[in-house]
Amino acid sequence: MSDTDSLQLVLVSGLSGSGKSIALRVLEDASYYCVDNLPATMLEDTLRVLAGYGEFRVAISIDARSRDSWRHLPDLLERLRGQVNVRLLFLEAKTDTLVRRYSETRRRHPLANADRALREAIEWERELLEPIARIAHRMDTSDLSASTLQHWIKDFVAQKDARLTLLFTSFGFKHGIPLDADMVFDVRCLPNPHYDPRLRPLTGRDAPVIEFLQQNGQVAEMLADIRNHVTKWLPCFVRDHRAYLTVAIGCTGGQHRSVYLCEQLAQHFSREEQTLLRHRELGYGCAQ
Repeated sequence: MSDTDSLQLVLVSGLSGSGKSIALRVLEDASYYCVDNLPATMLEDTLRVLAGYGEFRVAISIDARSRDSWRHLPDLLERLRGQVNVRLLFLEAKTDTLVRRYSETRRRHPLANADRALREAIEWERELLEPIARIAHRMDTSDLSASTLQHWIKDFVAQKDARLTLLFTSFGFKHGIPLDADMVFDVRCLPNPHYDPRLRPLTGRDAPVIEFLQQNGQVAEMLADIRNHVTKWLPCFVRDHRAYLTVAIGCTGGQHRSVYLCEQLAQHFSREEQTLLRHRELGYGCAQ
């Protein structure tokens, strides 16, 4: 496949209803040639044809609609690495969220039938696609607005894929743990700015909240412990050829403590690592 050596490929996969159509629209706006629902067995031939037409930025959606051909995807990716600049994005969401989305749109799940109800179809699809999710950059869209998802996908395609990207994401436990987290830290034991009426409407990115948290020794100790843990185990994920490592830090509402700690960690690790920062409950994300 020498004619595809300079090709940039983004493969989009994930659960039905998780936002793959939004991802493809973002990639199309970013000048990628987009193909939806391509059987995995046609991937190499498609790339060769597109390269022949001068299309070297390609985004392709491959998911459970491709029947059994998606099972070949891990082996195909292994063959393509070194020949094509390839990244794999996997979108997912909580089952209740997907059920609600299908109920609102009145669409039929591609794996649902007379013998398989909607929830059963969603869980079966999740199980079928687990081998792909395991090797991809996972993105939990359960609590994201369309605009936030668009922003996060733009950050994803902007990253260099030559080395691991370290992603810090804050969240609120009352909204659930992110499905895409590799490491999860619970910081609800730390002093909560929420109980100060002056600080309640602010976030962990605002100076008064930062000052409040920096004055507490437990916060500094927790920050150091998380930083040391990530530092210790990061080389293990690099050796495993992981493209992304997602570190999720949660407090009660995802507004103050978790936001502050993610900001501090991203600032620290961005000195030497390729880093992304996301605040799920704030609808915020950026590259570092």
